Amino acid sequence: MTCEPEGWTNLAVVCHYCTIVATLSKKKNAPGRSKEEIRSFTMSRVRGTNTKIEVAFRKALWRNGIRYRKNYKVLPGKPDIAITKHKIAIFCDGEFWHGKDWHLVREKLLTRREYWIQKIERTIDRDTSDERRLTALGWTIMRFWGRDIEKNLDLCVAEVKEAILRARVDSAAYAYEQDYAEFDDLAAAEQPPEYDSAISQEL
Repeated sequence: MTCEPEGWTNLAVVCHYCTIVATLSKKKNAPGRSKEEIRSFTMSRVRGTNTKIEVAFRKALWRNGIRYRKNYKVLPGKPDIAITKHKIAIFCDGEFWHGKDWHLVREKLLTRREYWIQKIERTIDRDTSDERRLTALGWTIMRFWGRDIEKNLDLCVAEVKEAILRARVDSAAYAYEQDYAEFDDLAAAEQPPEYDSAISQEL
């Protein structure tokens, strides 16, 4: 067992992080790199999963007793959060990457217009396709923008709770209808033949 000075662990973590940042900075700004290479390097650092907004949202849901699966690959679009018990798929979307107010943003693009227009519109089309497939599978889709999660996290969680409540009500109603239909079928099957003939004679 070793005795480390108080705060030593945190200091080591900070130093390690600074080393990584410095290394990345050198790679990014290395002499001879073109703007395209620098942009490509920067884009490669953008996370596709476990982003800041996803982690914040997941922690908030967990604190509220809501259990889920993250980055659920079984479903179309790999929802960031999947509440499998109630078939609710949640996506945490960055405004630019998923085309928020795209009809306005599109006109303001000045750099590499063709590249970004094709990229973002492919993402929008893919999102639409994934939503159709999820709906066909009976899932409820919820999309939240990054800034809404950052500024109104409690409100976002409240919306998820409402969706869960609606799913529970719909599930209970469906179960009741199934039980009622099964009871009618059972009652009809148990009626004696003379009962049916008696009704026909009365009519």
